[in-house]
Amino acid sequence: MLFPTLEFGLFFVAVFIVAWSLERENGRRKMFLLLASWVFYAQWDWRFVGLLIFSAVLNWGVAVLLSREDMPRKKLLVGLGVAANLLLLGVFKYYGFFVEEAGVLLARLGWERDLPLLEIVLPVGISFFTFQGISYVVDVWRGKTPPARSLLDVMLLMSFFPHLVAGPIVRASDLLPQFERVPRLTRAMATHGMLLIAWGLFKKTVIASELAVNLVDPVFFAPSAHSTWDIAAATYAYAVQIYCDFSAYSDMAIGTAALLGYSFPRNFDQPYRANSLQSFWRRWHISLSSWLRDYLYLPLGGGRGGLWSSSRNVMITMLLGGLWHGAAWTFVAWGALHGAVQVIERVWRHFLEGRASVPHWLGVILTFHVVCLGWILFRAESFPLAMEMLAGLARPGPVEVLTPFLLTLIVGGLAMHWLPPRAVEGLAARLQAAPSLTLGVLVGLAILLVEAVRPEGVAPFIYFQF
Repeated sequence: MLFPTLEFGLFFVAVFIVAWSLERENGRRKMFLLLASWVFYAQWDWRFVGLLIFSAVLNWGVAVLLSREDMPRKKLLVGLGVAANLLLLGVFKYYGFFVEEAGVLLARLGWERDLPLLEIVLPVGISFFTFQGISYVVDVWRGKTPPARSLLDVMLLMSFFPHLVAGPIVRASDLLPQFERVPRLTRAMATHGMLLIAWGLFKKTVIASELAVNLVDPVFFAPSAHSTWDIAAATYAYAVQIYCDFSAYSDMAIGTAALLGYSFPRNFDQPYRANSLQSFWRRWHISLSSWLRDYLYLPLGGGRGGLWSSSRNVMITMLLGGLWHGAAWTFVAWGALHGAVQVIERVWRHFLEGRASVPHWLGVILTFHVVCLGWILFRAESFPLAMEMLAGLARPGPVEVLTPFLLTLIVGGLAMHWLPPRAVEGLAARLQAAPSLTLGVLVGLAILLVEAVRPEGVAPFIYFQF
């Protein structure tokens, strides 16, 4: 069940009506939202609803034990809880990858063996809800959040349908306190939520879909058949596509949650106007980058210990962050590129800060093109195709795929990053004083306009595969 579909629209209207009819009965309301979330997730594969339930029970149980004063060896217990979450993720997401790589390694050593290769279906959103479970257990252990009052709250924390399959990764400290009180839908929340949904629909169904179908997919499928101009355009187009695709999901997730009375954190903040890779990761997929910082980089030692140890910790974090995105060496290389450039930035600041500086505008251009280089690795199905893309940047030839309309979408998608910060929030603040009928008509017209210009069909969101 995809957000930009009539099926989801009808589902959400039904959830909205029933949820607010249970406004005064918070326990029943949460139970209804949990059941609705399981129905939402079951549209992909009903069998994995059991995995969601198991994961929630596991993390709830570990947190309950950690909260007991007389519980010995809490550090060992939290380690086992984290390991159990990672084992779930590893079995479903990385089993095939590691078995194949082990087979290749054994063959090179002359010890070729038939290893048990199982066909395991990847549950949608498993990376997101396992990371959410890990952060809950660790935060309870650290004393940053109290354990949930009930198993119901933990189940809803990990299964709540707006963020379930592609984030943002909402931490227990943000969401559990909201579950404990009766929600309220203010005019500001409703206006902001509806605008975010409309804006997300436009970014996903018009910009991301058009660029994917008519430019990115054809060029990345057969880069050797295209010239410099089309390959460069496809690279820039993918930068716009993945931003519009993923930020659109985040916008719609935040918007639907707001209409149900809950607040999610912002997940994107104009990332392509960053003037360094470090700044980029403070603006791109903020819930993941902050998760990696708090639960991986800082436990490794963070910036303590000097330049070289902090550089090592950054590199490890980005390599594992790349692997989190997918079981393929292209993702590891993508993470390595981001890590290596951040190490270079640190070395530059350490030795040359105050004596040599890069102008802000030049930093933005350099950072954007490093990110685009990384997107080639991220999008390509294999290393050979990524190398073909890079080789094609020097291949003369005519423009065959790029059209004025697609060029307009690329330029427009990049221009979004130079809109006033918090533009949607600002517009919502201006509109919230308008009469309800006027506001409803405006949002309805915006959605109808999107429907009129969008292409046929809706492709799954890119981050569903992670």
